[in-house]
Amino acid sequence: MSIDPGYGPQPPIPVPQRRRYLAVVIPVVVVLVLALAVGVGLLARGAFAKQIAGTAVAAAGTSSVEHMQADGSVRIGDAHAKVTVRVVMDLQCPYCKMFEANNGTTLEKAVTDHTAAVEYSVITFLDRASTTQYSSRAGNASFCVANAGLGYYQKWLSAMFTQQPEEGSEGLTDAQLIQIAKTAGYTEDAVAQCITKRSYDTYLRTKTKEVLASGVNSTPTVTVNGKQVTDSTALMTLGGLAPLIAAG
Repeated sequence: MSIDPGYGPQPPIPVPQRRRYLAVVIPVVVVLVLALAVGVGLLARGAFAKQIAGTAVAAAGTSSVEHMQADGSVRIGDAHAKVTVRVVMDLQCPYCKMFEANNGTTLEKAVTDHTAAVEYSVITFLDRASTTQYSSRAGNASFCVANAGLGYYQKWLSAMFTQQPEEGSEGLTDAQLIQIAKTAGYTEDAVAQCITKRSYDTYLRTKTKEVLASGVNSTPTVTVNGKQVTDSTALMTLGGLAPLIAAG
């Protein structure tokens, strides 16, 4: 979950960010590292609120996004699915990338098999982890592509995490974000313009505040039918969510 700028699922005790680089040398340490990944993600709410106030970019009067839930999440899958998986993420968050690498295909299969619907809630609080506000620019891009349609959204999301920039870097450029969208299938000029203009910046920040106010305090935060998943094995090992989805 991600703190500022840490990561990992909730809730154990936060530890210094650099400890995630410890070498894994024996199976016991593997378990400890996974637990550590789960534990280092409590958000610094006060600092985050200050960041949002200080870095907001005026949007082009946009107040809602087509194909979105009222809470700003992107719902993919059967509207009547018995299982709903919700994932709260920041596209700059390394542990969100780890979660996607391990469970992205599982979620895609669940949607295809009609065994679950997935709600992706993209928020932004890691702008200070890049020199170009990459977190919010990437979050804006999420709304841009969702507004164009949901058919390629999971493919786009996978590509975004695959190409996630290192912290402290400039992040991906707008041109690179546009190319990722096009490669995923979002070829409309309107999508490119939306990314360049940051049309949903204010909307993104508003929805981020609402998500935090709802009690979410870490990324990734994952729930299955409303119950938060805190097991590091489920979150950070290949296909770990599959048994929880099957159990409903």
